[in-house]
Amino acid sequence: MKTKLLFLSLLLLIISCTSKTNSSEFIEKASGRYYFNADEIIEVTFDEDKKLRLKWRNQDLEPLKVDDTSFYVRELNEKLIFNTAENKIELAEKREHEGEKYVFKKLKRGEKTPSEYLAEGNFKAALEGYKAIKEKDSLTPVIRERNLNRLGYQYLRNNEYEAAINVFKINIELYPNSSNTYDSTGDAYTKMKDTANAIEYYKKALAINPENRSSKRALEKLTSKKEE
Repeated sequence: MKTKLLFLSLLLLIISCTSKTNSSEFIEKASGRYYFNADEIIEVTFDEDKKLRLKWRNQDLEPLKVDDTSFYVRELNEKLIFNTAENKIELAEKREHEGEKYVFKKLKRGEKTPSEYLAEGNFKAALEGYKAIKEKDSLTPVIRERNLNRLGYQYLRNNEYEAAINVFKINIELYPNSSNTYDSTGDAYTKMKDTANAIEYYKKALAINPENRSSKRALEKLTSKKEE
C-alpha cells in the first residue's frame, strides 16, 4: 500500500510539472482506433483543449498526462505509452503484468473488427475476421463458443433476427461439431416463425448429439404443430 501511494505521489508530481496540452503533431499521429483485443477497440481522440480522451466500453475517459508520450488512466490504474512511429500503444510494465507485454496496435483507415462488420450486416467480412482470429489464437475468449452464442441471443432478444442468425452461423463455421450451435440457430428460426429451417437445424443438432434435450423438445413441439 505504501509503495502504491509513493508511486502515485511521484506520478502526480511529474504530471504537475508537465504541460497539459499536446502538440498538433502528436494529436495527428496519436488520434485513431486501436485494438484493445482482437475484437474490441480503444478510440483515442482529443478535445478542444488538446487534451487526450479515450472511448472504451461505453466510457469516456480522460487520462492524466505524464509526459509527451505517456498518460495515466486512473480507471484502469495503467500508464499508456504512445509509440506514434510504430502506430501502437504499450502498457507500462508493472508487477501485476507478471512479465507480460501489452501492446495495442492502431487500425488502418477503414479497418473494422469482426463484430463491427457483423453489426453492419457484412456477414462475409465478419466470418473471415473471426476465422483469422481463431487461426492466430484458437483459445482467445473473443471467439469462445459460449460468448458468441450469448451475443447471438442478445440480438435475438432485441428482435434483430438477421444479426442473430449471422452470429449463430459464424459459430457453426467455427465449431461445426457442436450440437449447441445448430440448436441455437434452430431457436432463432423458431422465433422468426420459419418452421422449415428451425426443424432442419434442430435435426442437425440431434445428428451430432442425439441426447440434446433442448433440440428434442423443440423438434417435437414443431412437428406436432405441423401434424395438426
